[in-house]
Amino acid sequence: MLSDNMTGNSIAVLPFKNFSSDPENEYFSDGITEEIINALAKIEQLKVISRTSSFFFKNKDVPLKEIAAQLKVAIVLEGSVRVAHGMVRITAQLIEAAEDFHFWSESWDRKLENIFEVQDEISLLIAEKLREQFGHFEIADHLVNRQTDRLDAYALSLKAKYYFNKWNPQDVRTAIGLFEQVIQMDPQHTESYVGLADAYGFMATTEFMPRQEAWQQAVTYTHKAYELDPENAGVHYQLANLAFFTDCNFAEAARHTFRAVKLKPNYPEAQQYMSFLYMLCGNMDKALHHLQLALAIDPLNQETLFYKAYYAYRAKEFASARQQLEALLDKNPKNLPALIVKAYCLLMLKEFDKATSLLESMPPEITIPDEKLGINCLASIMRGDQAKTEAYLPKLKSGAEHNTSFQAHTYLFLAYVQQNRFDEAFDWLKKALKLKSSIFLLSFSDPLAQALKQDARYTSFHQQLYPAIGQETEADEKKDPLLDQATANAYQENLLDFVENERPYLNPSLSLRLLAEQVEIHPNQLSWLLNEKMGKNFNEFVNHYRVAHFKQLALDDANHHISLLGLAYESGFNSKTVFNTFFKKETGMTPSAFVKSKS
Repeated sequence: MLSDNMTGNSIAVLPFKNFSSDPENEYFSDGITEEIINALAKIEQLKVISRTSSFFFKNKDVPLKEIAAQLKVAIVLEGSVRVAHGMVRITAQLIEAAEDFHFWSESWDRKLENIFEVQDEISLLIAEKLREQFGHFEIADHLVNRQTDRLDAYALSLKAKYYFNKWNPQDVRTAIGLFEQVIQMDPQHTESYVGLADAYGFMATTEFMPRQEAWQQAVTYTHKAYELDPENAGVHYQLANLAFFTDCNFAEAARHTFRAVKLKPNYPEAQQYMSFLYMLCGNMDKALHHLQLALAIDPLNQETLFYKAYYAYRAKEFASARQQLEALLDKNPKNLPALIVKAYCLLMLKEFDKATSLLESMPPEITIPDEKLGINCLASIMRGDQAKTEAYLPKLKSGAEHNTSFQAHTYLFLAYVQQNRFDEAFDWLKKALKLKSSIFLLSFSDPLAQALKQDARYTSFHQQLYPAIGQETEADEKKDPLLDQATANAYQENLLDFVENERPYLNPSLSLRLLAEQVEIHPNQLSWLLNEKMGKNFNEFVNHYRVAHFKQLALDDANHHISLLGLAYESGFNSKTVFNTFFKKETGMTPSAFVKSKS
């Protein structure tokens, strides 16, 4: 499904180590890591591994090369955080995984109150160094915005995220309490409203809270977050979930998901949700495209891997889906979505006894009675067991009489389909849609309902449930070049004149941004000019001139008393490894072999 090749524009930010004296500050170092991941994730052309997959390796003794191989990235960022006496010290280093080569490191000592500024500075520098090393992408002037003027509120919000990311009811409830405290301290803190919406959405979909009550809370907090920041990717992702699960509105769900992806391309939840929506409406090519994007940036997340298995199920690859789901259940036997879809696979594979046995083995705390009843009813119909069908079906009809019994609604519909009682299936569908029974968005196009496709009414209902996703053209639109041909030619001539006459490459601290200032061009335009028009990244461009300067110095008899490394430093190189690596790449030989060949 995915290529195993690593691309230069790919990075995993590993959890920053907590070097504070208080181990309780671990939530802060985790939070800083997540903020940097989120900042870099805004860059469209950069593949940034999500928090879940990066944090998989926390406190694990795994070689760096193996981590990079599992995550399919070329670059790894490591760092540490130390907080003491109102100050924060952050260190960071970029490592090229294939060669285990540390090509950049930096440290910052700042007042804790300036934490947002230092996060922005770190994120921008990392992005710049990646661009200089591996190729063009556009970088905004700022990647991190100040969330709040209350440092205590920000620290508490990081602690709330720390608990939420444990993904269990008890810790999510703790997170809810902490987010509520943050809002009391700063009623304008958008991220805490998004956190509350996400937390209540989790409680609703897992039914660890009464469904209606939890969704109402999610609605309230999502709309408050939208009022504060309508351009927040997380807000649009929450709006997409609400549109789907509370309004049964497929078109709105797709619109908000597209917006979330546009605002934050490296957003695995939004990418996999877009894939999910395409699966439902039957566009499997588009579904695969977005699934691949989600897997590329979050390859170890159990939720993302579930969507991979669900794609196989929707593609009617039932044996493959079953195998993938069993791998998920080996890691978490209480993975309810994986259990249910595995039962569906068993039904489609005609392994009815295994499907019903699976239900019996489900832990009681995650068993939903209507779900169990519905699958048992389908199994009895599909195996032709009239007696059991006559026992189960009346109970299913009775349960479906309740307006909010969405599970019973969908299984009654599927039971009618499996019995070829299509008139009753469509009549029941019309009634359930008036109740906004969103689960029909899943079941109508499910493989268990495929027999319905032979009915002439299927197409019109399909169009009603799944309106065409109207932003595909906008999302796939190819961007215009940053510079037109005439301007690019003029800028290139000016750049080459400046470099040859002023020799800025002799400055070992020269960066793309600094060179852009010197030639009076925006850094994004200079990056585009070098990579797209001249065919070199910044480091290749600058080091080419440094190598040429080194050759001049090395062949000058007046410099024979200076070591080759000394001459390299005089030519603008600031690292022996970088010098030797690039010289051999440029000339095909080592510096000493070059000098000997000329003597």
